[in-house]
Amino acid sequence: MTPIKTHPLTAAAFAPFGDVLDATGEFRLINEGMCQRHHDRAALDFGPAGRAGISIFNAEARALPYEFSLVERHPEGSQAFVPMSEHPFLVIVAPDEGGTPGTPRAFVTNGAQGINFHRGTWHGVLTPLHAPGLFAVIDRIGTTANLEEYRYAQAWRVIGA
Repeated sequence: MTPIKTHPLTAAAFAPFGDVLDATGEFRLINEGMCQRHHDRAALDFGPAGRAGISIFNAEARALPYEFSLVERHPEGSQAFVPMSEHPFLVIVAPDEGGTPGTPRAFVTNGAQGINFHRGTWHGVLTPLHAPGLFAVIDRIGTTANLEEYRYAQAWRVIGA
């Protein structure tokens, strides 16, 4: 089993796979100066035959070390995970190598970040590290299939930094 070290989730490190959703950087004040709007933080993409949908996921918490062999991707649209608690979660991604996933990478959010996977990005399943594992998920709703799964021949083991 091959180990993978986790890394803190940063916009620069995550850019090839998607967008980091957080309240950093430039903003404008709204609501009579009482609210910072960090505008247009994700490139949502639902393709020509889809629409945006918001679902609620309630995932079981996992712990490190964490073993996995399954990754998935959504060829028809992006997918955003917005936690509904202030706990870190594990984000596993892999580059596409000719239609199959390459060597995975693992990130841990800081408890105040969400993520948006670009369309077609190989990623692990939703992996909260604390209960409750409650997330708002914004993704494509449509009539065509939007899920591809892949199992690595050998499991990977995610360990701490």
